[in-house]
Amino acid sequence: MKKIAIVGGSKGIGNAIIHQLLETHEIVNISRSAPEISHPNLTHYECDVLVDDLPEMEHLDGLVYCPGSINLKPINRLSIEDFRSDFEINVLGAVKCIQFYLKALKNGNQPSIVLFSTVASKLGMPFHASIATAKSGVEGLVRSLGAELAPTIRINAIAPTVTDTSLAEKILRNDAMREKMVERHPLKKYLNPDDVAYMAEFLLSKKSNSMSGQVFELDCGIVSIKN
Repeated sequence: MKKIAIVGGSKGIGNAIIHQLLETHEIVNISRSAPEISHPNLTHYECDVLVDDLPEMEHLDGLVYCPGSINLKPINRLSIEDFRSDFEINVLGAVKCIQFYLKALKNGNQPSIVLFSTVASKLGMPFHASIATAKSGVEGLVRSLGAELAPTIRINAIAPTVTDTSLAEKILRNDAMREKMVERHPLKKYLNPDDVAYMAEFLLSKKSNSMSGQVFELDCGIVSIKN
């Protein structure tokens, strides 16, 4: 049974990944609050990865870093602190976890790291300056570490479009906004957390053992297809 550490699995995409893997993997969740699920395969550590010490582990077969932010403001309303905070959550938190668990991953079985970007790193979108900047940093990290950690550890990122989680509640807050979001995407849908969890499961598995240093767009066509 593979051992996977999920950072930020108490809700949203991270929680969907836990549910997707729980029956067949040993899961260690690291987050400020516990997931609303109890299972023999699940261990939870209460931890704020930006400020607290991470729990020690001797070996890991996978690491998934889920914390993120959606900080949508026009550039004249974004402070330097906004940019700094988004960068810390999305990039520096991931760097801290990768550095800390590098030895454990090297002791793992075909280890894989999964990070998260956003379609806004490829598609110019108004009010996304801070988050697109931070997530572009994630993509650079993935490509650099893909080269540096090969062939021992694989690392990839998923770049989702809008996903129906608490992070996106402001832009999906009523039926009219949800309908507008559906119409923006060529596949006439946006994502739910399970859609993203399926891709994460794939990237952690041996089915993707020829893939590293890549960013996979789950975009419902918004980046790759003209609507």
